[in-house]
Amino acid sequence: MGKISSRRKAAKVNLLGLSAEIKRLRERVQDLEDLRDLRGAIERDAGKPGIPWNQARKQLGLWPLVPDP
Repeated sequence: MGKISSRRKAAKVNLLGLSAEIKRLRERVQDLEDLRDLRGAIERDAGKPGIPWNQARKQLGLWPLVPDP
């Protein structure tokens, strides 16, 4: 009886560790996908003029709440 109980505990610990590892890997995949998307956007926008800070603040409704850098 003691062997079965300790095996179940060990299996539960292993499953919890596996679950945590899967969660960590999913987050890493999401981070890598975000990085890929960011690099693609940077490449698409290369050479295009940026938006002046004051114009961006107004468009985002932050004028004049956010001070100049």
